[in-house]
Amino acid sequence: MTQVITQFYKQQKMKSVVLLVVAALSSQTCLGVKYEPNWNSIDSRPLPAWYDDVKIGMFINWGVYSVPSYSNEWFWYSWKGPKPDPRVVKLMEQFYPPTFTYADFAAEFKAEFYNPLKWVDIIKSSGAKYVVLSTKHHEGFTMYPSKYSFNWNSVDVGPNKDLIKYIFAYLAGSDVHFGIYHSLFEWFNPLYLQDKANNYTTQRFVKEKGMAELYEIVDMYRPDVIWSDGDWEALSTYWNATQFLAWLYNDSPVKDTVVVNDRWGYDSRCKHGGFLSCDDRFNPGKLQKRKWENAMTLDRYSWGFRRDASIADFLSMEELLETVLNTISYGGNILINVGPTGYGTISPIYEERFRQLGSWLKVNGEGIYATQPWVHQNDTVTPKVWYTAPKADKKAAYAFFINWPDNNELVLGAVSESSLSGVALVGSNKTLTWETSGTGIKVTIPPHNIVEMPCMWAWAVKLTFK
Repeated sequence: MTQVITQFYKQQKMKSVVLLVVAALSSQTCLGVKYEPNWNSIDSRPLPAWYDDVKIGMFINWGVYSVPSYSNEWFWYSWKGPKPDPRVVKLMEQFYPPTFTYADFAAEFKAEFYNPLKWVDIIKSSGAKYVVLSTKHHEGFTMYPSKYSFNWNSVDVGPNKDLIKYIFAYLAGSDVHFGIYHSLFEWFNPLYLQDKANNYTTQRFVKEKGMAELYEIVDMYRPDVIWSDGDWEALSTYWNATQFLAWLYNDSPVKDTVVVNDRWGYDSRCKHGGFLSCDDRFNPGKLQKRKWENAMTLDRYSWGFRRDASIADFLSMEELLETVLNTISYGGNILINVGPTGYGTISPIYEERFRQLGSWLKVNGEGIYATQPWVHQNDTVTPKVWYTAPKADKKAAYAFFINWPDNNELVLGAVSESSLSGVALVGSNKTLTWETSGTGIKVTIPPHNIVEMPCMWAWAVKLTFK
């Protein structure tokens, strides 16, 4: 594994030259544009086209909180914050000695079964085209050897290894874009708490820790996605957000490919930056003027791994696909979360969901990737029917449905019979027929036995227009 990583880094200089050539030829490169450190200028930067085309990403939330793996990823704050969670306090009192500290969990964070090759196999099998890997949550523990986080990182404590570089290296050259999550603030960092006590008139934490890490991460891992968080207590001016983004867009090694979200201060969320992530599980249910993303969880109650989770706590495949289709039909991307264990594995329930998603996308991906919202986003008559339109074919659209129709007859109220030239069930070679039904059409799908069914959980009809 070490030899693979060493060879990978030796290739980076040559790869950088190739990327410069590609960027020069790319229509997405705005030659001559210099972005200024203000929101008007930052917001004027076009979003690199790859992001809208890929649609589906995998979010990986992993940290010291994966060791207690109880309640959620805010475990430390729920234990030692101003309003402790009685459940967390009780757990610590019952099963841990009085001298036990949160830092002691870091020593137990061994990641002893961590196999990045298996992780990458799950990522690629899922059909996700970008991954966002946590480099640091609000606890402040970095998952890589940060020079700004002495003795509170995965090399100095716990796993004793860089937990970021292997995923970064093994995804290089694939069709999956590598990205990172980074929390700007830290709950209990003395430098941050002092800045906060000074009403954010000082920036010692920003300059010596928070923002310094972001420059470091970009230099070390060249991410195509920077997913910022932990911004909400201060203005973007405290975080020096526009200065960082101007550098990122003008001079960084990923200036032509990188995308960012909107969490750069409480004045920027859902307003400034790159794509809009707004609040967790953001799903506005209508078209937006700007590109947006629905970052959501398979575990209904936590972003991190939970030892006490039950099967009912996880979304079923039908629920997941309903969320995927609802998001993409309205022009959003979806970032689906997995919370690995403290011992470095992805639990079977997560692996199953992602592999099932990948099998479904192998059949239906043509109506997902590189698509855009159609004239209608959902059907006007039949519930739980969503539409997409391929960017490359102006005379086609896809109608996705979760519930197999009664009598094999699918009513599509948003589709005009007079404009239609063909209808096909994606993944099937059987002939479909259609006729006028009210202001729309009724599509008759021939019976399919279990072997003939193109997929499970949800299906798509491709509509071709004259």
